This record gives sequence, structure tokens and C-alpha cells, in this order.
Amino acid sequence: MLIRHRETWSIAERDATPEHVFLNRRSFVAGAALAGAALGTGIIGLPRGAMAAGEVDPSASLYPAKANPAYTISQAVTPEAVNTNYNNFYEYGETKHIADAAQALKIRPWMVSIDGMVDKPKEIAIDDLLKAMPLEERLYRHRCVEAWSMAVPWTGFPVKALVDFAKPLGSAKYMQVQTFLDPKMAPGQRGFVYTWPYVEGLTMAEATNDLAFMVTGAYGKPLPKAMGAPLRLALPWKYGFKSAKSIVKITFTDKRPTTFWQGLASNEYGFWANVNPGVPHPRWSQATEEVLGTSERRPTMIYNGYAEKVAALYTDIKGENIFM
Repeated sequence: MLIRHRETWSIAERDATPEHVFLNRRSFVAGAALAGAALGTGIIGLPRGAMAAGEVDPSASLYPAKANPAYTISQAVTPEAVNTNYNNFYEYGETKHIADAAQALKIRPWMVSIDGMVDKPKEIAIDDLLKAMPLEERLYRHRCVEAWSMAVPWTGFPVKALVDFAKPLGSAKYMQVQTFLDPKMAPGQRGFVYTWPYVEGLTMAEATNDLAFMVTGAYGKPLPKAMGAPLRLALPWKYGFKSAKSIVKITFTDKRPTTFWQGLASNEYGFWANVNPGVPHPRWSQATEEVLGTSERRPTMIYNGYAEKVAALYTDIKGENIFM
């Protein structure tokens, strides 16, 4: 007798919200009461595309990619209109309402450089990288450090596939990612408060974990600019600020990177940033989260519900707060 064991965080694909519901503006408006001071006011609007009017994304024919049934989630997918209109993208402003401003992001040509402790440094155009990687769709939860959450059908490829492509040396301990730096294109980079470009980092064990995902699309289409086109991270067991957007450089190193938010406020944002309801942010609780697109506030799960996949990565770490 064949018995199939599902992960604790998975549901049948039939339970995911169909796309016609994502696009139903009236349904979205009826259910989009986003509560809490951290959330601000609710967003009402139609999805923004990845390209401006008249532009053609050369990767469009690659979507939708085949769904990977090993990666499903225990909640309905957040409406596309919510996720494409409610984002943190500080390069384009400090509010969540940056979808229009983010259309200034020029995503072609887009080069990704790979350097540091690798067999051979290289630079590759995003469309060539897409052709070299095995694209698939995964349904993931996303938990922001600000105590809101969403669920997204990401398209992309495992970070491990990129690591294999990069061929890092055995002495490399970390993978550092860096986003674009172009103050002419991104008004948020013109000030003096933040230290640009945005830098994030993972241990090699984290980067090669099955859950770590390089995102190139969402909702069966190329990734919208407001969500970090054309290349971003998805690390569903960590707070969302670890999932860097609009990546242009990947460096393998034996020194732990000082990440963007860690450099600005190390007392509030650490290197690890794993989700834990029992470890509050210095200024608010992490015990519960507001589910975007609904009026629901629900309990937060340890490692955002992915503990069985990632908890073993941190068992030997001593003397550090792995949850902030």
C-alpha cells in the first residue's frame, strides 16, 4: 500500500486560490482591510506589470513554469493585486506604495556578476542565466519582520543551482548578494540615511538548502518591478528583508557580510533573521501576523512553518541570536 506523507506546511494544489480570483478587483476590495499601524492603509488597485507599457519582456515565453508539487503551502495564495501593490523597496521610497515609482527600474540590459572565491569569475546577462537554469514554480509563505505576511507562487530556480553554476571554492563560507546601485534610476538611493547598495548574505549551508530560491517570476509571469525584478531571493524561513531584490552581484567569501539592515541597526536586525514568534522585535511582538488581503491575524510559526527543513542548520551555533 502506497502511503504519501505530506510536509506539515503543505496542502493540495487544488486549495490554492485560482488566478481568476487574484484578478477579481471587487473581491479584493471587499477583503482588503489591512489592519495595524505597521501595515498602514490598505492598497486598492490592479496588478502592475513587470514592464512599462510598450515594453516586451524577452523572458515572457518562459512562463508559466511547471509547478513543483513538493513546495505548497497551508494557506490561500495572496491576491496578485495585493502583492504587487504592497512592498518594501527602499530604493523607491519608504512607504509600501512604491509600485508606480518602481516602474523607473530598467531591467534590460541586466548583468549579473559572480566573483570572489570561485573557480572563475564571470558575468552573465539575465536572459542567458534564465536559459541556463531549471525554472519551476513554488508556493511559499513570506513573513515580513514588520509582522505581516503573504503567500506567493514564485517562479525561479534553486539557489543551489546557481552555486553549482558559480563553482565556489571549498574555502568559501558565505554567499553575499548585492543589489543595483543607480541613484539616477532609484530616488531612494540619493539620500544619506542608508548605506547603498543593499547587501545580504547567507552561509553556504543556507544557500544550498532545498528551500533557498532565486526568483525570476510570480503568478505565472515575469517578476514585477515592484517585487524586485528581474532577480531576487526567496528565503521563506527568514524575515523578508533577507530576500534581497534586483540582484546584480553574487560574491563568495570566507568573511561574513555585514548586511544592509544590520549595518544600520544591529540591535534590531541581525545576520540570521530566522522567524520566531517567541522572540520579539525590540519595538513590537512577533507572536502574530496580519495576513495581507484578508482581515485575519494569525499566530506566527517558528521558522515560518519550515522548521523541519531548516532547523538543523542552526543546532551548532552558539552565542548568537539566530532569530533576529
